[in-house]
Formats: sequence, structure tokens, C-alpha cells
Amino acid sequence: MFACVDLGGTTISAGLGDAAGRLAAQRTIDTESHRGPAGVLDRIAGLVESLGAQPEAVGIGVPGLIDFASGSTSFLPNFPTQWRGVAMRETLAPRLGCPVYLLNDARAATLGELRFGHGRSAPASSMVFFTLGTGIGGGIVIDGRLRMGPLGAAGETGHQTIDPNGPLCGCGNHGGLEAVASAPALTGEGVRLLRSGQAPRLYEITGGDAALVTPKTMAEAGDPAVREGIRRVARALGIAAANLVTSLHPDFVVFGGGMAALGDELLLTPVREEIRARVRMFPPDNVRVERSLLGDQAGLLGALALAAAKGIV
Repeated sequence: MFACVDLGGTTISAGLGDAAGRLAAQRTIDTESHRGPAGVLDRIAGLVESLGAQPEAVGIGVPGLIDFASGSTSFLPNFPTQWRGVAMRETLAPRLGCPVYLLNDARAATLGELRFGHGRSAPASSMVFFTLGTGIGGGIVIDGRLRMGPLGAAGETGHQTIDPNGPLCGCGNHGGLEAVASAPALTGEGVRLLRSGQAPRLYEITGGDAALVTPKTMAEAGDPAVREGIRRVARALGIAAANLVTSLHPDFVVFGGGMAALGDELLLTPVREEIRARVRMFPPDNVRVERSLLGDQAGLLGALALAAAKGIV
């Protein structure tokens, strides 16, 4: 049995499972990131210990940049102190009594989809994965292997430039995909439409409270202007996907994360249309564009795959 951990800014999920991706136990607790690295690492260890069995190895999906070789964090942008140089492996392995392996959380979700999702249901040698949420991350699979790059940071699908004159992204670039097509970007457009009187149905659903505007309530509203706002975001995602299809010609383009729940009509159909319109060097008809089969379990199952593979991705 192997343990897997999905570390988030709000919650920590952990599971115990086998190399085939079957989870026998799973628990989630609050992260309590204000406790600092030592406090959070203690909570991770306690959570793994509470699963009730000694694992052979532990895989952890981490929301930021890591030093893959040393098992230390390099930069977690949404954690207090940003966790620069925190020796996670060195701290956790002795307490848990087994090897500990780290991977960026979006790359972990990509690995999960490769091993236990679309990559297993229809074997794929290449894949592009987008995680759609508060940010946009992802990963790239080439010849059946997760592409890591020299810093473990390859596959940042959400930080390619879509609009060079677009809004500022948290990474410092202007007009990156995350800045124009993430959940906050879409929500901002929903708030604008709400307050300008162009979304009466959205106003009704939210009671006029801008704090209740989310991609989900926008999809439920069905106002023409709101639907066009969603499709505009989907077209930006389609441009990003088309760029990678042209570069890599993958078997799959897969979308995971909360915004993937927008579904085919609002999300995947416009993405497919953009790919067909923009990939002109070869027929892209054999590139499958799909929602993740693993849903919100992709990151956790990717950490399980990481542990079972002893860190070899």
C-alpha cells in the first residue's frame, strides 16, 4: 500500500491505496497554513498516520515549485512565507518510516490522469492537461512520460501568453492564459455584467450579491451576455490548446479542476472549434478533447501514482 497527499492552501487530503489506483482509505483536514511549515508538516504526518497502515512510500502533490531531487519546496506562492527551501522529504520521511516523493500539484493531476484516467482507458503516449480553477496549471506527457524540465516546472500550460496587452498575471506576465481565463477572470466578467444590468437572471440567482457570482452560478443563469462571457473564456482556452496541439500533436487534451464542470456546450465545444480553426498544419481530428475522468481526485491519485512509481515519472 502507498500513501498519497494533496496539499492545498485550504485543505489537505490524504489517501491509502494500491498501485492500481484503488483507494482503501481517504481523509481530509484543514491545512491551517498560518501554523507555518513545521505545523503543516506535522499535520500531514498525522493525517497519513491516521490512515491506519504503514505505507511503502508517500507521494505528495505540492501547490508550487519544488526541488524534485532534494524533496524541498522552492516557492509556494499562496502559503505564508512562501515556503522557500522547506525540507519536506527530510522532515517527513523519518517520521513516516518510508520514502517521500514530491511533485507539483498540477503535474500530479496530469500523472493521475495518465495512469488512472484517460491515459489508462485509451492508452496515450502524449497528453496535454489543464487544471482550471483559481489559477490555471497543467502538465505535458510526451512518449508516455511526464515532461518535467530541468527545474521540474515544464508544463505550465496556464502561463502561455494569449493577449500580449492583457491583464497582469500573478507571475508578472501580461495576458497569460491564467489572467484571462481562470475562475477569477470569468467571475470578474460576471460581476461586471451583473452590475451593468446585462444579466437579469444572474441577478435573480444571486440576489444581486456580487460575492455569489461564480462560474457555476454564471452557467446556471443562462443570460445571453453571461453565456457569451463564458464562451469567450472557452475560446481563450481553445487558443492555448491549439498552440500545444500544433507543437506536440497529443493524443489527448484534458481539462480538470472546478471550471471543467462547465461541460461540453459552454467549455469543450468552443475549445474544439478553436483547435479545428487554428491548427492548420495537419488535421487535428484525432486529438481528443475531454474532461478529466478523475475529477477532483486527479491530484490525489497522481500522488498515489508517484509513490507507487518510487518518484519515477
